[in-house]
Amino acid sequence: MLSIFSDMTRKYMKIFMDDFSIFGESFDECLNHLYCVGHIVSENSLEVDRAKIDIISKMKPPNSVKQIRSFLGHVGYYRKFIQDFSKFSKPLTMLLSKDVPFNFDEKCFESFSEIKRLLIEAPILQALDWSFPLEIMCDALNYVVGTVLGQTKESKPIVISYASKTISNAQLNYTTIGKESFVVVFLLERFKSYILGAKTIIYTDHVVLKYLLNKKDAKPCLLRCIYCCKNLT
Repeated sequence: MLSIFSDMTRKYMKIFMDDFSIFGESFDECLNHLYCVGHIVSENSLEVDRAKIDIISKMKPPNSVKQIRSFLGHVGYYRKFIQDFSKFSKPLTMLLSKDVPFNFDEKCFESFSEIKRLLIEAPILQALDWSFPLEIMCDALNYVVGTVLGQTKESKPIVISYASKTISNAQLNYTTIGKESFVVVFLLERFKSYILGAKTIIYTDHVVLKYLLNKKDAKPCLLRCIYCCKNLT
């Protein structure tokens, strides 16, 4: 982050690890600074600046672990614009694992090409409207969990942000309800700043989760889900 935005830090940007804040002396100045970073804020709300991702769209397939790490580091900056980002990037992230031989096969090439395509076609994200309830949809697959934060306005669904996470080797051994409860914990932690004090509806395809709040003898991973839910209600 410091390397990518070295010309902006201390001028109108503060960076903390993989997050940043933009500041300015006026609202219009802040919008101009956001544009320099790579986001366009307009009457359509928040969208990716196509000029900023043009370099990524022309990237050639990586031929080393270092180049894959660099590619994922750059595109990861735009992951909130891409639904199920962790799912599409899985073949590439596997090559970053320890003691895994570098073999950029067909699956890796498809993953690389798909991520670039999704960046080019990245959807417009809407700004949050506090007069409407928040809606979070979540799901857990075999090796990844995904969630979408949105709202329904004028009978139309809008997207505020996407989030996804690759499941660790230990979490792969979770039961179905364990994985489904894990994704609830993940979304509560990821979107905590949005949902605190706001009416929030969580949609899940695992109906058993609604009985967790009254469950007394749950396993540790389920107890964590219960704790998070009760402390945010």
